[in-house]
Amino acid sequence: MSRDSDKSLWLRQTLDQYEGRLVRYTQRITGNFEQATEVVQDAFLEMWRAGPSALGDKLAPWLFTVCRNRALDVRRKEGRMQTTGDMDQLGSAAFSADQSSSGQNGLDDNVAAALNGLSPRQNEMIRLKFQEGLSYREIAKVTGMSESNVGFQIHAAVKTLRQQLAPKGDKK
Repeated sequence: MSRDSDKSLWLRQTLDQYEGRLVRYTQRITGNFEQATEVVQDAFLEMWRAGPSALGDKLAPWLFTVCRNRALDVRRKEGRMQTTGDMDQLGSAAFSADQSSSGQNGLDDNVAAALNGLSPRQNEMIRLKFQEGLSYREIAKVTGMSESNVGFQIHAAVKTLRQQLAPKGDKK
């Protein structure tokens, strides 16, 4: 097999594995499917230029980081952000695109409402951990936070979700 065909196979496999997940993640930030698709396409183009040897086992966090940063840039350029690119300042509207139609993403209405009640930062981390399957270390790379802070944020979010989703008499 030639180098180009190996690289093409790598691209196809990576597209199959990550494209849908990245579009979903990026759409939550941009609030727009078309913009999310463009962001993901740009990320894959950059990935192609870098090549498999440059990314190795860092591929997932690298892709999510590139998509996150570009999606935040899109939001800034659109004038939707009022200050810096901090996720806490995005507001819950950035995450409403897939929460408003719970049937499409398999979320129960109660779970979607509970997720919507989290801070945007915690919402992003919960989704990166449980929906996208990233490790704490990978989430830390994507968000620029320390691994221990990621763990704390996820722990606090899970605790909040448990309280919100507990049967009426079981809340502690």
